[in-house]
Amino acid sequence: MPFCIITDRFKVAKDYLFHHRNSPILISVPHDGTVIPDEIAQNMHGFALKTPDRDLFVAQLFSFAKDFDISLLKTNISRYVIDMNRPADNASLYPGQPVTELCPTTSFDNQEIYVNKPDAQEIQRRTDNYWQPYHQIITDKLAVIKEQHGFAILIDAHSIKSHVARFFDGQLPDINIGTNSGTSCSDEYSDKFEAVLKAQNDYSYVFNGRFKGGYITRNYGNPEENIHAIQIELSQINYLDESTNRFMVEKAEKLKTLLIRMVNALC
Repeated sequence: MPFCIITDRFKVAKDYLFHHRNSPILISVPHDGTVIPDEIAQNMHGFALKTPDRDLFVAQLFSFAKDFDISLLKTNISRYVIDMNRPADNASLYPGQPVTELCPTTSFDNQEIYVNKPDAQEIQRRTDNYWQPYHQIITDKLAVIKEQHGFAILIDAHSIKSHVARFFDGQLPDINIGTNSGTSCSDEYSDKFEAVLKAQNDYSYVFNGRFKGGYITRNYGNPEENIHAIQIELSQINYLDESTNRFMVEKAEKLKTLLIRMVNALC
């Protein structure tokens, strides 16, 4: 079954792709969008229109979801418009460390994104039009999953360049698992991920390192209510030519095979 476009409930449903299936797992892809509405694009500097800080091809890496009856939600909206993985009040997820805002004003390499930064009214408009519908879908789907299965697992899927001096020193581990230091997911499920990762030698990995999980992981993960949330942050060096952002099919398929094993282990 192909991705389905939600058309009957949300005002900006065309901005989201939702592959609705029946397993206890929902995969969220909040940073792989490229859409910048014209009224916002005209206030951006030219480089930003190419969305250079996108989580490139993450939805493609997790496209196996449809083959395993797993639901997948992806926003088409660029994170430069609004970041679905930040809290609506713009509170910092990593106090004392460099972060980007709910409506980012600078790129990962500290370039100014906007000619004129969005004001509070504009940020609220974007929150209402883009952020809220995405999170309503997550809320509703997790409720349906829990009703069907008695528990729900949310995987928030991300990627980033292997070197981003603004956010971390040196080279990032290949696979970064975040469970908000163990509070968003029970040990039962994080241990299953770790067992798969320990059984392979091709990729380095870390749990709750630089990336402990963003707003989505922290907000929805509630093990006491049988809702478990895990963030996966992949280093793009394992499936891209980082100098050109070219998708490397052979490398990507190898990584995808490991991701399949990880996700399957949860069930």
